[in-house]
Amino acid sequence: MKWIDELTGGETRLAKAFDRAIYILIVASLLQFALETLPEAEPFMSWFIWSERVIVAIFTVEYVLRTMSGRLTYVLSFYGIIDFLAIMPFYLSLGALDLRSVRILRLMRLLRIAKLQRYGTALKRLRLAFFDIKDELAVYFGLTVILIYLASVGIYYCEHDAQPDAFRSVFHSMWWAVSTLTTVGYGDVFPVTVAGKLLTFVILILGLGIVSVPSGLIASALMKQTKTEEKSAPQKEDQ
Repeated sequence: MKWIDELTGGETRLAKAFDRAIYILIVASLLQFALETLPEAEPFMSWFIWSERVIVAIFTVEYVLRTMSGRLTYVLSFYGIIDFLAIMPFYLSLGALDLRSVRILRLMRLLRIAKLQRYGTALKRLRLAFFDIKDELAVYFGLTVILIYLASVGIYYCEHDAQPDAFRSVFHSMWWAVSTLTTVGYGDVFPVTVAGKLLTFVILILGLGIVSVPSGLIASALMKQTKTEEKSAPQKEDQ
């Protein structure tokens, strides 16, 4: 049907209005999820239940319309799977399931955050930026994991004899390595030996660079995407 394609196509004025409406509903649903956890919200639970039914009904209609438009291609796509998972917990909770299982399924409502990615221009730009630097980020995270492991091994040998409870193994030492490398430094585990303090100094210096690397990569990629959009915009207007 032509009107379905126009509604879900994302280019017409009607499609953009539909996308904005879904965007608002996603945010409202996530806000409601948080409000439901308030003890003071108990008297409003019936209202929350009915509003959730309305929101899920609209999401279901959206999913059906997009399925009719895109058919199997949409159903098996990333967005199709996210849209399905966003409404599935509601219908599963209507069955004869154990209440504890229902609570777990309700957490899957948070997958609606992923639906936001489709409706925001800035989010689309961020997604494209991540795709552009995915190789650099993979190398960065790989080196970070290696550095965390080496720091854990180093602090274990430096501090194990002096603090056997705090640094019982390399795995226990990883908490110190992560908090130190990210320059958080919670202070719950800290070195007392000279070698451990020297290693901490080195890891802190490296951590300052480690934290700044992804920020620079993402900022550069976003600027590149923005310039690409600005260059392509006049071409679209001329067409």
